[in-house]
Amino acid sequence: MKTRYIGQSGLQVSELCFGAMMFVGNHGWRHLSELGQKEADAIVGTALDAGINFFDTADNYSEGESERILGRALGSRRREAVIGTKGGFRTGPGPNDTGCSRLHILDACDASLKRLNTDYIDLYQIHSYDAVTPLEETLEALDTLVRQGKVRYVGCSNFTGWQLMKAMAISRELALHRFVSLQALYSLVTRDLESELVPACLDQGLGILPWGPLAGGFLTGKYRAHTPWPTGTRLTKPEDRFPFDEQKGYAIVEELDAIARAHDGTVAQAALNYLLRKPGVTSVIFGARTMAQLQENIRTTEWALTAGEMDRLDQLSAPTKTYPHWYFDIYRKDRLHR
Repeated sequence: MKTRYIGQSGLQVSELCFGAMMFVGNHGWRHLSELGQKEADAIVGTALDAGINFFDTADNYSEGESERILGRALGSRRREAVIGTKGGFRTGPGPNDTGCSRLHILDACDASLKRLNTDYIDLYQIHSYDAVTPLEETLEALDTLVRQGKVRYVGCSNFTGWQLMKAMAISRELALHRFVSLQALYSLVTRDLESELVPACLDQGLGILPWGPLAGGFLTGKYRAHTPWPTGTRLTKPEDRFPFDEQKGYAIVEELDAIARAHDGTVAQAALNYLLRKPGVTSVIFGARTMAQLQENIRTTEWALTAGEMDRLDQLSAPTKTYPHWYFDIYRKDRLHR
């Protein structure tokens, strides 16, 4: 398993990141999976043995159970792992049990440290932009955590382009520890971040950590055109979690299938491979409910898409451009022909 640096930091992580949202225990998000401690121990051990050193979780996943299970599963191998967790979503009933205020972020980080059974978090990320709390307050709280030694690096998730750039400017102006990464929804059926966020990350030196790379399982090949929608899956209908053009999605799956067969791979591997070749991407976050799914995803890095295959998928999955991006295309063409 190859490693890559997260943005312009010196932190190296595996090209694939195991997402621990599926670790739910006995009282977690049972609609996602039924993975408990025993299954998690085996999955985490296998992932580490395969060279995956990056693990993603969050304090609100199954009311903190995901962090607890991951911490126990890593156990004595903690030093082999890079743990990324997130804070900012609601973790209790009180008015200050949510958001990105100094109070909540400092408390949330301490709670995550306890659940993970560790004395430091490698990558602590703001789970989403908080339109109520001043960004200066949030960034200063994150800087405090780094200076206290509780956090090594900081990042963000679910930001817009202008919000990300505002954060980077504030960090520079106030000499605060800056974001090294952006965790964002990114897949062949959700390429929205390419308009603003990818250029911003490339310009500012942030590593991109795609979540939802298989669109809730849609890009695994089990959903096909002109066939009944499968039962017993995470998605009960296309618009459940990832709004996208269903017919366009089916065409993408067919192309992925053809590519996968040419490489003796699987549809899911082809979808993950695609993201690994996109500019700015550091590590792709995937989940697994079974050991078989884990093994399949690990084999993703054993082969790579060709330039021609990337071009075909780029064209097939191209998002509709919004203003002013289509206008910029016209301007660039005009400049090139002068």
